[in-house]
Amino acid sequence: QVQLVESGGGLVQAGDSLRLSCAASGLTFSVYRMGWFRQAPGKEREFVAAIIWSDRNTNYADSVKGRFTISRDNAKNTVYLQMNSLKPEDTAVYYCAAQRRRFENYAYWGQGTQVTVSS
Repeated sequence: QVQLVESGGGLVQAGDSLRLSCAASGLTFSVYRMGWFRQAPGKEREFVAAIIWSDRNTNYADSVKGRFTISRDNAKNTVYLQMNSLKPEDTAVYYCAAQRRRFENYAYWGQGTQVTVSS
């Protein structure tokens, strides 16, 4: 059974850093595209970052470019989101997701981890 479990969220102050982790099981992790999404109260879920199969092939939303870094460790079946220079507007529930093929919907989603950034 496929499972994605996020961890690492918490309450931090503006300017702080936080690293989120997403541990995957039940799938051949290395062949999946992995993504991070977030949803703030009253807003639609939005794309944050994605990684294809290595740290050399990544994509970021404009709002997080230069501050967030997505990476993966295929040996550990884990994808990470390093978040630096956090802002209050980064406050959201962060989700990881797995995509098998380009242009397909993300097939698997975690339950999310809360990130709260105070001013």
